[in-house]
Amino acid sequence: MSQVISIHPVTRIEGHARIDIHLGESGRVRDARLAIASLRGFEQFVIGRPAEEIPRIVTRICGICPWMHHLAAVKAVDGCFGIQPTASGHLLREFCQILAHIHDKILHFFFLAAPDFILGPEEDLSVRNIMGLVRREPELANRVVTMRQLAQQMLARLAGKAIHPVAAVVGGFSKPMGEEERGALLADARRLLDFACLALEFAKERVFGRLVDEFGTLGTITTGFLGTVDTGGRLRLYDGQLRLMDATGAFVEFPAQAYEQYLAEHVEPWSSAKMVYAKCWGEGFSLNPDNPSGVYRVNTLARLNVCDAMATSRAQAELEQFRHHFGRPAQATLLYHWARLIELIYACERGLELLGDERITDPAVRNPAQPGAGRGIGHVEAPRGTLIHDYSTDANGCITRANLIVGTTHNIAPMNLSVHRAAAALISEGEVDEEILNRVEMAVRAYDP
Repeated sequence: MSQVISIHPVTRIEGHARIDIHLGESGRVRDARLAIASLRGFEQFVIGRPAEEIPRIVTRICGICPWMHHLAAVKAVDGCFGIQPTASGHLLREFCQILAHIHDKILHFFFLAAPDFILGPEEDLSVRNIMGLVRREPELANRVVTMRQLAQQMLARLAGKAIHPVAAVVGGFSKPMGEEERGALLADARRLLDFACLALEFAKERVFGRLVDEFGTLGTITTGFLGTVDTGGRLRLYDGQLRLMDATGAFVEFPAQAYEQYLAEHVEPWSSAKMVYAKCWGEGFSLNPDNPSGVYRVNTLARLNVCDAMATSRAQAELEQFRHHFGRPAQATLLYHWARLIELIYACERGLELLGDERITDPAVRNPAQPGAGRGIGHVEAPRGTLIHDYSTDANGCITRANLIVGTTHNIAPMNLSVHRAAAALISEGEVDEEILNRVEMAVRAYDP
């Protein structure tokens, strides 16, 4: 007799999801699906709104990474109105994005993922969480909370609000950074870099050994990857070309404005979330676990795979070690966690670079903009992956069409494949327990959806 095992809700992720594992009569996994039930509707209810309001509206898409939607949206509206931000406006936007990446990576690695590795998936659910980690590692937990709070406080001091921001405006930024302010931010940014380096060393000693030796193949699939690079092929988070790499390592590059030539969207009847696939590969889209097609991944592991190098020195040294161990492209799903801490170091180093650029305190933070008809496509790399906002406006500067591809949607198809792979490897003869189900969840948690 067939059976469905549901994990609802999936725990320790930044959202809401359900896993349904379908067993055949033999008790082995016949199918496994990650279902997203929530319907957001932002693409429809922004229509008719003045475009300059949109960067303030779409921050409500995600309470964890509102800055990413804020910045992708304002870049898209810049495009609709045919305006470029000033040099200082551009640098201030990127610095805010970097700070948002820093606190987000600290949150995911330590609050959401670490309990699986420091405490273990075999621990009871009442223990295997952030409070269990606090009891087991109180000094570490205090440092983690302090550093995440520091990144948020830096955002609030600079931009007025750390959550649901309003600071980026069409043509640039809403306020300049003063020299005294820059000095204080530099001191705090150095503290964050010190912590990022310590966090990676801690993970090498306490987490990554178990990750590789005990869980190394959990949910592992073979796919392509998508991320953003500069003209020299180095990883970037705010600006650059999109690089789409297939599973062999071959790649194409294109500007975000050309995304429709390379990517297409698909919806399955059992999920309200869009899935995105590489139509340029000419294979179509399939979630057949034995022969998937068109599937690629985004987020930290993807960005490390597609780039030729990191743009900062300490992160580059860590990338070289990572590639020495795992090659390129690395496919193991749980390596997202390792990649996340390398990218944390990059973000901290990049933040110091931005603060060291004298142009960041130029008071000319905004170019004037005139609303009008146009189309604009803005993109940034969100913690969860490549984020694209695509808007069209009428002669009055009001939105007539909107299409959003958020970071997690790229990864919904591969998450389904990873869930299937993990469940099939762990479940036989219909026997499951809490530890097995948590290990299935771990395959999803790696993607930080």
